[in-house]
Amino acid sequence: MTLTEWTIKTARDVLDGQRRGWRGYTAFAGAAVIVSIAFVDPGNFATNVQAGAKYGYGLLWAVLLANLIAMLFQALSAKLGIVTGRNLAELCRERFGLPVTLAMWVISEIAAMATDLAEFVGAGIGLSLLFHIPLLVGMAITGVIVYGILMSGQRGFRPIELIIGGFVAIIALCYIVEMFIAPVDWATAAIHSVVPQIADPDALLLAVGIIGATVMPHAIYLHSGLMQSRIPPRSESDRRRMLRISNREVVGALAVAGAINMAMVIMASAAFHAGHSEVAQIETAYNTLTPLLGVAAASVFLLSLLASGIASSAVGTMAGQMIMQGFVGFTIPIWLRRLVTMAPAFVIVALGVDATQALVVSQVMLSLALPLPMIALISLTRRADIMGTFSNGRLQNRAAILGTLAVLSLNLILVLDAAGVAIPGLRAAG
Repeated sequence: MTLTEWTIKTARDVLDGQRRGWRGYTAFAGAAVIVSIAFVDPGNFATNVQAGAKYGYGLLWAVLLANLIAMLFQALSAKLGIVTGRNLAELCRERFGLPVTLAMWVISEIAAMATDLAEFVGAGIGLSLLFHIPLLVGMAITGVIVYGILMSGQRGFRPIELIIGGFVAIIALCYIVEMFIAPVDWATAAIHSVVPQIADPDALLLAVGIIGATVMPHAIYLHSGLMQSRIPPRSESDRRRMLRISNREVVGALAVAGAINMAMVIMASAAFHAGHSEVAQIETAYNTLTPLLGVAAASVFLLSLLASGIASSAVGTMAGQMIMQGFVGFTIPIWLRRLVTMAPAFVIVALGVDATQALVVSQVMLSLALPLPMIALISLTRRADIMGTFSNGRLQNRAAILGTLAVLSLNLILVLDAAGVAIPGLRAAG
């Protein structure tokens, strides 16, 4: 019996009441863990390092807000897949008109390229610093490693879930170590986690980037696809039980991802804000950590960046393939999919664009693309003709609408600021 077959059998036994105990419930864990890697990808490293270095603990509230919004929308996405047996992209094609479907597909593909930019550049930076090789060579090596991980998916869903789960564990362990090394002001960090503050337009750009790096368009699409056929429910009772288990997994997996993100900002604040607030590049952060906090801190930072880049790139490819199949009804070979979406990253690096700044801009692009899948998900999960008795309740709808409005508001402020419109309460940069 393969790992995937064992997982399905164990989950089936739990649903049928033939197996009890926490070990049986581990068979249901995996989808939210895969999705969680999207919330700790190299784009997060770029935005979080800049946020902590320049603004100290001041943007921790944005990390917490983004994580809460992510929990809600990933839970809704998982629910859509469990209840309907369809993924978000497929339902958009079926329920919306052709012009809307094509527009959503094009925007989703652009978002996939922005995602790949962050992931490949991040992993490439890690390999470049570790082995002292050119960045482009590091990115090419990343592509080969990612292809090997994706091939494990030919044996079912469980091997790749375990591989990605291992990478998440490595990243989490790295930041537990960092918290023991960095001199953290925990009281100040706690205050800024719940008190919103935007000091200037650059802080606004980073806040939007943090949300774009945390609430990911491709993750919203992917979660429904991972759940649609993983453990097929046989009855309404099965669906209710699977939804309860899924919600717990979402909260648990994204709480870990959120804690890692906050730890990134806290580490950057503790290490750089007091005397090195100009640190903006990942390479500079790595090189500066060694004299400030020692070789161990720098090495742990580099290891977490590598794990993040490799794992998130694999997850991004999975999402891109599922989105393409859902919207336009066809697939392409994994190697070709990988080549198409990683090409822009190689072009940008070859042109000499600053790698870390490109990462931050890519996250802002993701944030601007984010409202479409959020609105589509709310629209579909609130409909009784699609979800039956599992359609959103009033509280879920209100919370989802508020989350979407929060993203739209930050995006609007960003666009107005870029257009030179004076925004009350926003100080001029500098």
